[in-house]
Amino acid sequence: MDWQGKRVTVAGLGVSGIPAARALHERGALVTVVNDGDDARARTQAAELEALGITVRLGDGATLPPSTELVVTAPGWQPDKPLFLAAAEAGVPVWGDVELAWRLRGDNGRKAAPWLAVTGTNGKTTTVRMLASILEAAGLRTAAVGNIGVSLLDAVLGETEYDVLAVELSSYQLHWAPSLRAHSAAVLNLAPDHLDWHGSMEAYAADKGRVYEGNTVACVYNVSDPATEDLVREADVEEGCRAIGFTLGAPGPSQLGVVDGILVDRAFVANRQKQAQELAEVSDVNPPAPHNIANALAAAALARAFGVEPAAVRDGLRAFRPDAHRIEHVADIGEVAYVDDSKATNTHATEASLAAYDSIVWIAGGLAKGATFDELVTGAAKRLRGVVLMGADRALIHEALTRHAPEVPVVDLERTDTGAMSEAVARAAELARPGDTVLLAPACASMDMFTNYNKRGEAFADAVRARADESA
Repeated sequence: MDWQGKRVTVAGLGVSGIPAARALHERGALVTVVNDGDDARARTQAAELEALGITVRLGDGATLPPSTELVVTAPGWQPDKPLFLAAAEAGVPVWGDVELAWRLRGDNGRKAAPWLAVTGTNGKTTTVRMLASILEAAGLRTAAVGNIGVSLLDAVLGETEYDVLAVELSSYQLHWAPSLRAHSAAVLNLAPDHLDWHGSMEAYAADKGRVYEGNTVACVYNVSDPATEDLVREADVEEGCRAIGFTLGAPGPSQLGVVDGILVDRAFVANRQKQAQELAEVSDVNPPAPHNIANALAAAALARAFGVEPAAVRDGLRAFRPDAHRIEHVADIGEVAYVDDSKATNTHATEASLAAYDSIVWIAGGLAKGATFDELVTGAAKRLRGVVLMGADRALIHEALTRHAPEVPVVDLERTDTGAMSEAVARAAELARPGDTVLLAPACASMDMFTNYNKRGEAFADAVRARADESA
């Protein structure tokens, strides 16, 4: 595309908006950035862009600037914002930062690296980082990018020439990426989430399913989640593209799975009716919780679709270390394990976390985001030694426990000050018995009490370590 003189409105500052504004300005576009916020940080960012000759309007993200020919939006901006409604009425296309990165790949004169894309309600970041580790073990130049926090624009326009990119994509990003065509892609799972943004579960699933559109080699789906396979069936892919399943059980043809503690491949072998290729041991996956084994299988499927050898899958999984606050073992105190899964911010993630342990004292609560907890509690009731509840919407979980697990003791903490997590850990320790796991898996967002899930997890870990020091 010839960007010279093209009038582009960039919606939102931040991780995606600033690189988009800079990239477009460098290509001769006339860029105006609009932003809802007008705080000190936004003013600093605006000053840096204005010094380049980019127009910035703070505190006014609703109005479409005159003569706009294209809108490039940050992924979190909801589709029903007045800016987008005005763009639709004027016939102005709206792209996300992912769409812009896809269109600009190779623009720096280098060969455009293929994308291996991952989406799903839960497990995206872990799977993408596992995938990048496997690709690196295969000797490929790669990076984990996208919704993982590294701008795709920086990756495709930067100095490094990659062989392949491991790309995490959220439903928000996929909504605004109509022309994206990945080499291969995976939808890990589907559960209700962000419905306030998408409007319905059907719309949410449809945006997730966009990741399969135009795939050339493999569409990877979760055998235990039929909705992901349905999305493969509905996708318009390149001729020859295959549906590849992953399962925690023994795999069928064109699937990856687990046999006697071994991750095996019956998809990328010469005779998938009869052959199975060993890839790694379950013990190579860190941690070897069921949902994390599923993540490893999805990453392995994408890597194998790209031609990676089995030994690199094993070596990459062995080298991988998960990010903090994702089913992270903090300490053992008096034969009780303390595990931080603060990243479990919805019921689907928490269900997987609870399923990883046999006897649990569960610390939960926060902002429910419209979720209900009956199904979660019903499935976990037999594993619960006790529950400690905290946060704004803890009553919703308490009510579900009363209905479905009335025999489980519950501690309801009203306090929301900085010492609340220390008390939660102390009360959980009182309920725990040797062999139990005290598990922070809140099933809720953190912003009622903490800046983010990282700060919540850090508070939990600090409280556990302080308790361990006292017990030493």
